[in-house]
Amino acid sequence: MPRQVYTAVVERNVTWAGAFATEPYEAGWASEALIFIRILKGDIAQQNAAVQISPDGIHWLDAGTQIPLPEQTDGLTSVRVTHFGNWLRLVGELPPGQTCTVMVYFVLKD
Repeated sequence: MPRQVYTAVVERNVTWAGAFATEPYEAGWASEALIFIRILKGDIAQQNAAVQISPDGIHWLDAGTQIPLPEQTDGLTSVRVTHFGNWLRLVGELPPGQTCTVMVYFVLKD
């Protein structure tokens, strides 16, 4: 049976400043996820986002996976995630004065 693949754009042209969280995404059918972050605007230094998981899309906990944010405009980074249950999102916090506009993609595979 062929594998199923779906790409969800969970953040499109969204500006992150201070504490941020992506829209939660229900992905319980998938066995793995590739998460991509693309910086459209802004330059940030050595910041990470954390992958969070949830059983219900309301209550969240850190999955233990960090993804470094690209440090320049048009930069792209990714991380692979498995064993995540049903819901996924990214969270993080930028220092005061730093902002960036992002695209975030969840590429889900079964």
